[in-house]
Amino acid sequence: MAPTPTPSAEPDDSPDTYVGLEAGRAERLARERGWATVRALQPGAIITMEYRVGRLNFEVKGGRVARAWKG
Repeated sequence: MAPTPTPSAEPDDSPDTYVGLEAGRAERLARERGWATVRALQPGAIITMEYRVGRLNFEVKGGRVARAWKG
């Protein structure tokens, strides 16, 4: 039987710290802090909702992060 995979660690980082930042700057900062995947989304975008460890989502309005959440 194959071993159960161990999910990668998630950075100890609050998504709220990205709200208000310019989207490109927020993405660079998130990657520097250890987020494996950073996803920038337009308001109302249709997305999959499965939780993925190590993923940070941004809702971007007018070039700035309006909302951020894990998974």
